This record gives sequence, structure tokens and C-alpha cells, in this order.
Amino acid sequence: MSEISRILDQMDRAISGEAWHGPALSTLIEGLSAEQASMHPVNGAHSIWEIVNHLAAWNRIVHLRFAGTPADVTPEMDWPPVWEASEIEWRRSLDNLRESRASFRAAVERVRDEELSSQPAGTEWSRYATLHGVVQHDLYHAGQIAILKKALGSGVKKAGA
Repeated sequence: MSEISRILDQMDRAISGEAWHGPALSTLIEGLSAEQASMHPVNGAHSIWEIVNHLAAWNRIVHLRFAGTPADVTPEMDWPPVWEASEIEWRRSLDNLRESRASFRAAVERVRDEELSSQPAGTEWSRYATLHGVVQHDLYHAGQIAILKKALGSGVKKAGA
């Protein structure tokens, strides 16, 4: 198995499941309403929706860098705002996350193991470190979402329920 295949496996597990750490990101956001996703149950913390937008943004940012385009990340690019808390916009954010990950994943599939030591455009990290960082980033925010769901209380549908 190539190193890229192992990294892709870890990326997939963080998003789609069968990770030993606990529920995957897709499981955590499954069944949430726009109202629930937009709430701020922890003072000073981002909402689940804001985190979803942030994850999609970083899929695009890292994808750009891997394609050779340096990305100067602005605060709004880093944490895209939720402009309208409606079910339609929530579905759009979820679709955006899925599409940004699918596009980035397809680009990662084309990376050869020999390229892992090279640096993506405008970064100080190798492709190898960046890809592992993407997995770590996904899992960090999945943990935040799990805590936010607990803070929302019993009104949130549990995965598998």
C-alpha cells in the first residue's frame, strides 16, 4: 500500500467513519437542523455551522496550495460567516463541505509518494505534513462538534437513533 493510500484512508475515516477515536464528522452532523447548527451553546465558541464552513474552506485552501496557487488566508476566508440560518443554506453548507472534500480528495489521489516531501505553494510544510495536518484538523473540529452537540442537549438527534 502506498503512503498516499494510507493518508487517503485516514482522511476518509475522519470524515466518513470507522475511525477508532469515535464518530466521524459526517455522523456528527447527520440530522442536525439549521437552527441547531447555528446555535452557540458554548459561550465564545463557534457554532457547528461555522465549523462546517471552516472545514470546507480549508479543503479549498489546501487544494489551491497543492495545485500551485499560494493562498493568502483572510479571516473571512478562514471562518466564512453564516449569513442566513435557513434549512436551504444549511444544506448548501453541507453540500459545499462534501463537494470541497471530494474535489480535494481527488487531487490527493493524483499525488505520488515521491512528491510528499515537496511543499505546497506558499507554505513551509511538506505535502506529507500538510495532509496529516488536514486529518488532524478534521478530527480536532469533529471533537468540537461532538462537544457542541452535547451542549445543545437532548434536542439533537443522536447518530443511529
